[in-house]
Amino acid sequence: MTHAFFGVALVMAVMVAVPPAAEAQLGQALKRAQQLRDVQMTDQEEQDLGLAVSLRIRQRYGVVQSEPVHRYVTLVGTVLAQASSRPALPWTFIVLDTDAVNAFAAPGGYVHITRGALALLRNEAELAGVLAHELVHITGKHTVGAIQKGKLVQMGADETVAGNSGLFDRLVDAATNVVLQGFGRGEEIESDEDGIALANRVGYAPQGLGAFLTRLSERNKDATEKRGLFASHPEMKERLGRLDTQIASAKMASTATLADRYTSRITYKPVAITAIAVVEGGAAGLAGGDEKAEDAKPQPPPKKGRFGGVGNLVRPGGAERQSAQATGSGAARGVDPERDAVGGSNPKPVPVRVTAAQLAEFKKAGGLP
Repeated sequence: MTHAFFGVALVMAVMVAVPPAAEAQLGQALKRAQQLRDVQMTDQEEQDLGLAVSLRIRQRYGVVQSEPVHRYVTLVGTVLAQASSRPALPWTFIVLDTDAVNAFAAPGGYVHITRGALALLRNEAELAGVLAHELVHITGKHTVGAIQKGKLVQMGADETVAGNSGLFDRLVDAATNVVLQGFGRGEEIESDEDGIALANRVGYAPQGLGAFLTRLSERNKDATEKRGLFASHPEMKERLGRLDTQIASAKMASTATLADRYTSRITYKPVAITAIAVVEGGAAGLAGGDEKAEDAKPQPPPKKGRFGGVGNLVRPGGAERQSAQATGSGAARGVDPERDAVGGSNPKPVPVRVTAAQLAEFKKAGGLP
């Protein structure tokens, strides 16, 4: 009893010895911790976030400097975007300069597709299927949702994104990782289902996405793990079966494939996955916050945020960019040839303005309603 009493007395003495100022600071810290909340963003803040993520992706892979290619992809994308649930977003379609087969949807309307993906596609309906899938990731706010669900970044009770450079930097790090790593099963299934419904609604054959994925699966049949485009999706056989069931049950009847129009505008040739040059050291350089492209909004100097990134795929400040060297084979152990592929050196976007008249003519020429 004596020892127990002595222990209690000692604890009480220590508690009494805590200075009032320190106790107040501890109380405030606990209060702040209790007041953390999920990230909340306005549409404009979402668009600013998407621009910053797009900049990092463009700096890593480069952009195909072809106005005709961008105009064609933008026309197909705009047909879809106007029929989506968020037609007012400032949609931007970007062709990345790499042989890898991939696509990335950044928040706020930034859709990226690689030159390698365009090479593997065979018709406009397949392109529409891929773009529609990416559009749904954006209209469904899947990136922000993943940040909230995983509590990758949280905000103080009275904190806002606007004017808070530290919070914005952490959001860019988290969002870039989400976009590059892929979404959860639920989000991917939603993008599949809503994407083919969107493509069908504007007149494209809804089988386009499935046809492309079947070809992609055949291309990657010798891979020991899922890679690149839609890597986080359900198993391919299950996924394709779900698409076929949806098309049949919903009686989707659109038939436009427009293969001739596609092949007359897109002439890239696919590169075997084993022949894709990759960046030594993985996806180095994707952080890329220190070199601004011409269209980027002025931002304060990058700061190291609390978010460390998934597997260090994205690192604040872009310290590794340009220092990584390319290797010849895309089959190197531990390297994903799709994500880690060598890209072009020019990140500058190719601006395309599509008028209502041009869009109407494009749809009419393709027999789209």
